[in-house]
Amino acid sequence: MIGKKALTDEECKRLEETLGHFREQGGMNLETLDGFFAALHCGPELVMPSEFLEEIFGGEIDESLFAAKEDLEGFLNLIFRHWNATSERLQSREVFVPFLARDDEGVERANDWAKGFLRGMLMGKESWKELLDDKEHDGLLVPIFALAHENDPEPKMRPYKEPMPQERRDQLVAGLVGSVMMIYCYFEPQRRAQARESREHTTHRRETPKIGRNDPCYCGSGKKYKKCCGNVTVQ
Repeated sequence: MIGKKALTDEECKRLEETLGHFREQGGMNLETLDGFFAALHCGPELVMPSEFLEEIFGGEIDESLFAAKEDLEGFLNLIFRHWNATSERLQSREVFVPFLARDDEGVERANDWAKGFLRGMLMGKESWKELLDDKEHDGLLVPIFALAHENDPEPKMRPYKEPMPQERRDQLVAGLVGSVMMIYCYFEPQRRAQARESREHTTHRRETPKIGRNDPCYCGSGKKYKKCCGNVTVQ
């Protein structure tokens, strides 16, 4: 079983280095991944690994990058441990501390984290409209959008015309920290309802033969099981 214990500093470094192999194809770094996972756990709908893994890597994972199967499994184990640990952090209702990398000047800019959160929101774009349209609570997303678009290629999307002062950045990061837990609580009724519905439709008796490695994956991706969910199950 994959544990829920937070990654150590050494494991974070190893995960960041391996994720770096996928950057050219649009893959995430660890800061972006942390924001991405936070959004997936905060959102109203359950997102399966078969849906979000390619988003992390920017496409299908290239197994040739790993010298042995054990290396690939170890890499995926770190990803899913971080996934589980993120869930634990949110469920604890304690202050959510995001993973923010420091740049060459020693500043935690939080841009990549915020971009990762927005990428997580896009995984369930329609389901997030409730919050976006809620005039009483849509302000929870302001610090996230501001940091995500700080250096947007389109000048009109940037929240500030001038470089952001450190004091303002600190305020936005503090706002981001508070918003994450409030967003998590905002959508909790929907997540509970979905979980309850899922349990009600679960059958405890297998009525169909066990899925084979070359059969279509049960998640509906259209891929073979061995190339989809069967490829990411780490024991």
